[in-house]
Amino acid sequence: MTNAKYFLIIDLEATCSKDGAIPRHQMEIIEIGAVMLNSSTWNVDSEFQQFIKPIIHPQLTDFCTELTTIKQQDVDVAPTLAEVISQFKKWMLSFDNYTFCSWGNYDKNQFIQDCKFHQIPYPFTSTHRNIKQEFSEYLGVSRKFGMAQALQYLGMELQGTHHRGIDDARNIATIFKYMHTQNSKK
Repeated sequence: MTNAKYFLIIDLEATCSKDGAIPRHQMEIIEIGAVMLNSSTWNVDSEFQQFIKPIIHPQLTDFCTELTTIKQQDVDVAPTLAEVISQFKKWMLSFDNYTFCSWGNYDKNQFIQDCKFHQIPYPFTSTHRNIKQEFSEYLGVSRKFGMAQALQYLGMELQGTHHRGIDDARNIATIFKYMHTQNSKK
């Protein structure tokens, strides 16, 4: 299976628009939601959540606010990415032997893009697990499920608010736990 003691499951929310006003290469992280899933107990041992102040497009679009429920005042008073990454690294380093995981590659690529833009080091090793891909492989299908669709497929209810980083990270952890605990029963 794995020799990681923890799975660091991350879900990001970023600035966005429906009309192309914010191109993909100018999207910025506005929320980091993360959970440390213990690979022995399959329990979440700790959580991290922080809003981040965007620099390129500091004003959230109506679409972004409706999608994420993150309000302008949440990001206006939030620290910068550099400050948050510093706090985030302290939290991550309090756990040994973890593997960065997310639903798809979006979160990894967004981190790479934002770290480059803000000229801060990428905070992870090169190891990354794409749980979205692993879920399809688990089911033996080529179809790629959205996180909410995967929960629905498993007959589970989405907990919290969809497109909120911390809630989505918790839900992804639930799916990942299911995949691994069901596999051990087979």
